[in-house]
Amino acid sequence: MTEDASARDHLAWQESRRAAVTAPTGNLALIETRWGADDPEAALLGQPATVTATRLQRRNPLTGATERGIRLWDAASESIQKFKGIDTFPYDGTWRLEARYEDVADDRRIPFAHAQDAGFTRDLPVPGDLHLTLAGQDYTLSAFDDDGTLLLVFGDPTNGQTTYASGRFLFVHREPGTDRVVLDLNRAFVPPCGFSEHYNCPLPPPQNRLAVPVLAGEKLPLFATDLEK
Repeated sequence: MTEDASARDHLAWQESRRAAVTAPTGNLALIETRWGADDPEAALLGQPATVTATRLQRRNPLTGATERGIRLWDAASESIQKFKGIDTFPYDGTWRLEARYEDVADDRRIPFAHAQDAGFTRDLPVPGDLHLTLAGQDYTLSAFDDDGTLLLVFGDPTNGQTTYASGRFLFVHREPGTDRVVLDLNRAFVPPCGFSEHYNCPLPPPQNRLAVPVLAGEKLPLFATDLEK
């Protein structure tokens, strides 16, 4: 793919991201998470017609018990109404990096801290290691299995400066039949918790913190102020 074609493809990805986060159950639509609730119809009582409810569950990091809850989504949320877009670095093909994937034992799990877990960690399935060399430094990165797709949660020195403070996400796609993977950091994206405080996002573990500023991908969501609305 030529640089121009890659840039056009990147613009299409940006549009798809905008559509995804503003969807009726997109990141910006999440207005509440109620743990301990398990009745969507009861949760909708008194809510406007734009609100929908879905079930979710998680494993308690202390007891291992399954906890159930309800999420409320508002297709006309204040965040959607104020949303102006996602500030993103210009496309730069030099941030399309090659790495080597190495399978590990099927049952391996690695602890990931989460933004709202008060220091506790959750063990997530990491089916393989990503070996990357960047600016002369070797990394062994941990991407966990997110419903069949590898999701890399990484940090770099831009976090809290020009990009989201807690780090960014990147989907990793393996080339079938090979150990080669491409990490296109132009598609690094702001995690769901950057759009709604009702998400509990995983944080980059130490091995996923890059020493080099990654000047690619999404920076931050942009919102209109009350005076601009």
